[in-house]
Amino acid sequence: MKLRPEIVAVSAYKQGRVAPEDGFKLSSNENPFSPLPGVIEAVNATSAELNRYPNASGLALRTRLAERYGVEVGQVHLGSGSVALLSQFIAAAAGAGDEVVYSWRSFEAYPGLVTVSGARSVQVPNRADGGHDLPALAAAVTDRTRVVIVCTPNNPTGTIVTVEEFAAFMEAVPSDLLVLLDEAYAEFVTRSDAVNGIPLLGRYPNLVVLRTFSKAYGLAALRIGYAIGPQVVLDAARSAAIPLSVTDPAQIAALASLDNEEALLERVARIAARRDPLRAALIEQGWDVPDAQGNFVWLATGEETEAANGAFFDAGLTVRAFPGDGIRISVGEAESVEKILEVAADIVRNLPKGHVGKRLG
Repeated sequence: MKLRPEIVAVSAYKQGRVAPEDGFKLSSNENPFSPLPGVIEAVNATSAELNRYPNASGLALRTRLAERYGVEVGQVHLGSGSVALLSQFIAAAAGAGDEVVYSWRSFEAYPGLVTVSGARSVQVPNRADGGHDLPALAAAVTDRTRVVIVCTPNNPTGTIVTVEEFAAFMEAVPSDLLVLLDEAYAEFVTRSDAVNGIPLLGRYPNLVVLRTFSKAYGLAALRIGYAIGPQVVLDAARSAAIPLSVTDPAQIAALASLDNEEALLERVARIAARRDPLRAALIEQGWDVPDAQGNFVWLATGEETEAANGAFFDAGLTVRAFPGDGIRISVGEAESVEKILEVAADIVRNLPKGHVGKRLG
């Protein structure tokens, strides 16, 4: 069979491992809380219409989001998760001979999405603290660059981009360059200096902000995300989308989640309150843990990643291993924290002196 060799060479996206029996799945950044009863009831009510195609326009949800953020309905676009939206925007803007610039390591789907579009990835190394090096990111832009992706909080390191950093970056890049601000974990951010992209849309006509209902709202199984930005850019993404890919149950669940938002965000606050002591305890053990602002923490295990991954799994914990770099651990059930710390203490104790994942001194 004649297949595109660059596609064959790309590793397919791999889902996080399933937890061992009686263990904890901490590999996919899922919300550990089940959807609220009102959400489940709303989704169940759609089951009688499964023989019908979904509402392709998603008008009810788009209108609700437009009202929430003070934008026009045409400035809101729905997708089957933020990764689907990323694919659409990259395909709409970049093709053969073009470049897409992003930090690395960041969301593992970025390289595959760029390759499928026919464009070339330009990966800019993260800073030592796991954050985006935005001056270097801006310097990597050439006349062939069509898209820049900024991920905040960065997946998998958890670091944020500040308001000042982002403003300087936007001033440094061309005003006709599409900037995708991937804010899949925005609801978990507690730092006051973190950038919030949506209020900046009026200032930057080349900015598109991506959000999702998968994480904070606990709808990962239904795959629904949204983008907000200039209508002309969103219209191009709509042209690149697979038709009817956002289901009615997903749209209904998102609307019901917004109706129950106060209770849902209280759960988000509980996850953040669980995250910060976990990070502090890991640092106390000797780990050098980046400032975690998503619903996960990052351990830079380097060449010891595979062994560390095995140790967590043997203890009943599935974590997300990135061979050669590190391990991302989702903040899940409260009962998982003690196990995480038990395993992590043994691992850091055996890391060689001067290891990148260990605190100096």
